[in-house]
Amino acid sequence: MTRIDPVQPPYAPDVAQRLEAMMPPGVPPLGLFRTFARNLPMATAMGGWGGYELSRRLSLPMRDREIIIDRTCARCGCEYEWGVHVAFFADRVGLSDQQVASLTHGGASDGCWTDERDRLLIEGVDALHDTSAITDGLWPRMTRLFTEEQMLDLMMLCGWYHAISFAANGARVALEEGAPRFADVS
Repeated sequence: MTRIDPVQPPYAPDVAQRLEAMMPPGVPPLGLFRTFARNLPMATAMGGWGGYELSRRLSLPMRDREIIIDRTCARCGCEYEWGVHVAFFADRVGLSDQQVASLTHGGASDGCWTDERDRLLIEGVDALHDTSAITDGLWPRMTRLFTEEQMLDLMMLCGWYHAISFAANGARVALEEGAPRFADVS
């Protein structure tokens, strides 16, 4: 049961404008965005940072971004945001069914992760989730493959999706129809 009902059409002009800015052209707004629209100044402020995190300006390639987001949301128990990202991006970035299952229920040592970069992304997210830091042992391993710019983007992206997970879970945003569930990838 949702705790904060998402706005429903017909939308007030300022709400409609904000929702249009949050979605690709012609795609109806997600429940999470319609929930955020209950606090329009907040939703507007989020647009700049959220737009950066999902843009080509982010120093990390799209596959790295999605590994970070999927793992963060899974670790936070945010089936809503995890499902949206898996549905829209997993195939696009070449994540196999086994890799999606591993991001959700497994770990960096699972056999499906043959690329060191992918394993380090998962280890980095796990470290941030578990300790709010990247350990002294993990940092040099990561900085062999990731630039300082990418490390900063990785840490901020992980934190951003913690915040998104907290909001979606706390408001109990209803799962999107057709999006996968954690149990679908066990």
